[in-house]
Amino acid sequence: MAQQIVQVDAFTDKPFAGNPACVCILDGPAEERWMQWIASEMNLSETAFLYPQGDGFQLRWFTPKAEVALCGHATLASAHVLWQDGHAKPDQIISFSTLSGILKARRDGNWIELDFPTKVVALVEPPEGLLESLGVTARYVGKNQFDYLVEVDSEQIVRDLKPDFGLLTALPVRGAIVTAKSSSAQFDFVSRFFAPAVGVNEDPVTGSAHCALGPYWQGRLNKSEFLAYQASERGGVMRVRVAGGRALLSGQAVTVLRCELMAH
Repeated sequence: MAQQIVQVDAFTDKPFAGNPACVCILDGPAEERWMQWIASEMNLSETAFLYPQGDGFQLRWFTPKAEVALCGHATLASAHVLWQDGHAKPDQIISFSTLSGILKARRDGNWIELDFPTKVVALVEPPEGLLESLGVTARYVGKNQFDYLVEVDSEQIVRDLKPDFGLLTALPVRGAIVTAKSSSAQFDFVSRFFAPAVGVNEDPVTGSAHCALGPYWQGRLNKSEFLAYQASERGGVMRVRVAGGRALLSGQAVTVLRCELMAH
């Protein structure tokens, strides 16, 4: 039987917004090279591969160029497909075994909540080329195991960013998160995320970045629950709650495409 692939727009309640991810549900483990080929063919920021394992699922994420250790939107998309297509019961909490440990997803009305680890940033001196590649002056620069986080003075600066991806690719990290306090009462903070080193110049909506943004803005705004907006061209909305060293990330998802893989 041909392999089914489902494309889902994550962190949005309408099609053609949020962050698209492909979800490939397998019967069992697959060759890493084959998964990388499929992710390159799909050419989205992430393709998720998962198969049943014990009481949950084994889950891996690939960009067009590399496997990554943590991805929010493709996990949200995977949970959405598992419930939608009957691989999980409607009230089931789904457990994923991943490179970042056990991650869980549960339904909350029309939203899906992901239970992720926080990825707290520590203050650092900006490396040569970081601020130049972004074209900004920073209020704060921090770094965690994945990314740099740069706070700037206003939402408008975040929205107007036109990074030099050549310079940004040379930095020895996955990517750069740029953030500011929201200028509207609707949201607490805004952000954008750039990761050209792993083949994603700009990711439309990034769950893993909010594992850093949640605890960062918890310290800045003295609160633990946020409504966040990622101000990419497609845009996306995320609820963020920080509790006990975990980042609880909530979003909605919409299936936009189903296809069959004819070549193996």
